[in-house]
Amino acid sequence: MSKTIDFRLIRQLWMFLAVAEEQHFGRAAQRLNMSQPPLTEQIKVLEQSLKLQLFERSRRGTQLSAAGAALLPAVRQFVGQAEQLERVVREVAAGQSGVLHVGAITSAMLDAVPPLLAALKSRHPQLTTFVKEIDSVDAVPALEAGEIDLAFVRLDGEISGDIATLPLAEDRLAVALHRDHALAAKSRIRLKALDTEQLVMSSRQVSPVYFDLLTSICRSHGFAPRVVHEVRSVTSQIAYVSCGQGVALVPAAMRKLAPENVVVRPLHEKIMVVTAAAVWNTRRHHPMVDEAIAWLRARPPRAPARRG
Repeated sequence: MSKTIDFRLIRQLWMFLAVAEEQHFGRAAQRLNMSQPPLTEQIKVLEQSLKLQLFERSRRGTQLSAAGAALLPAVRQFVGQAEQLERVVREVAAGQSGVLHVGAITSAMLDAVPPLLAALKSRHPQLTTFVKEIDSVDAVPALEAGEIDLAFVRLDGEISGDIATLPLAEDRLAVALHRDHALAAKSRIRLKALDTEQLVMSSRQVSPVYFDLLTSICRSHGFAPRVVHEVRSVTSQIAYVSCGQGVALVPAAMRKLAPENVVVRPLHEKIMVVTAAAVWNTRRHHPMVDEAIAWLRARPPRAPARRG
């Protein structure tokens, strides 16, 4: 049975977020363009409704209680979604023709996503697009839940019955090393030479398919990788190497992001890895997703980085 939307509760949650972020009822009231007494009263009503004390008030100011702190992340997410819904409603009312939600890893937001969105907007000027940063591991759940329509992440192969993938770019695997490392003097490095090295890897929690692939590659060359740091991105791998915290297996193209104290050497073995793929849910039909995939399929394949 459907329930009527409680708009009063939505407004009270908006007020709760303002007080939580300002840590002061007066400043929160100014931010909400209202006087302080009604704001204080509405927070009390919210606390009574939830049967929770959300704030602790003292001479030092207003602080979140333990219960309030526990609720804050969910309320912040809810308010963000409500603001996004409000924008969509305004744009649809103004004559916008469609909305596309895209999730992408950071590298894809700098590479694959911008030209695609530019192409779609040129064909559909009224199209509204929302892009948010996600980890590869979050792509499938977000697509299945309908939170996003299209993802650009490090996934390859068959994921599940309803999730399709389109590899967009691949690159040759290389090694990032501090310039003072003994192997940095070599023009090419055999993978087996890394068997005793401390490795910085993209976290399995962030990109399990990519992590498992690299681990499998190492094992196929006779050693188990000694992973000492798991980080959130390839860029972070380069940063850790720069700080002398190990070596990293990275796509060869990452040499363009390497600082002066980091060198990126190709492996002696030619090992190709998918660095970006478009991923979508085939059960959720979206005309803009269909057009996006058609545009991506029509593009010439991306060449791997030059050897050297």
